[in-house]
Amino acid sequence: MGYGYNFFIQKRKYVWYNVIVMKLFLGIIPKKLEGDKMAYFDNAKKGDVVFGLVFGKGTIRDVFDDSHYKIVVEFENDHEIPYTEDGVPGWGKFKEQTLFYKNDIDLTELDFSPVSKVLTPKKIIKLMDKKKLEVRLPSGIWHKCNEATKKYTREMLEKEKFHLFRKQPSN
Repeated sequence: MGYGYNFFIQKRKYVWYNVIVMKLFLGIIPKKLEGDKMAYFDNAKKGDVVFGLVFGKGTIRDVFDDSHYKIVVEFENDHEIPYTEDGVPGWGKFKEQTLFYKNDIDLTELDFSPVSKVLTPKKIIKLMDKKKLEVRLPSGIWHKCNEATKKYTREMLEKEKFHLFRKQPSN
């Protein structure tokens, strides 16, 4: 079972997407329009405010026209990540868009709630084995623990940041 979040996404070329159920490792990925030849970040400018699903709010620091990676984004937590013109990051095994213009997405449907109960390490491992564990990403979004977050999950366990874990809510 995955997440299903409804978002309104506005394209820069005066096109409104309908309500889309987006899916990525977080449950979010934009729907491409048939015949849409323009990449999402073709008109990116230095200083544009963006939102990354993993790291949160950021600003476009550099724009490159003749490169595989079109932009470099500096996030508020001091991470600098290169992205393609379609918003795919240059790290990890992502194949889908994880970066959007800040004003193009509605984050009200996402779960940013604080953890209600801090889990013990034993309970975290047990829930991870049962695939019922969620981890809070630096952006504040809760995400189901899977292969995409295995390293991050291990690092947070080693740092004893147990407040970043919770049992996956049942739908």
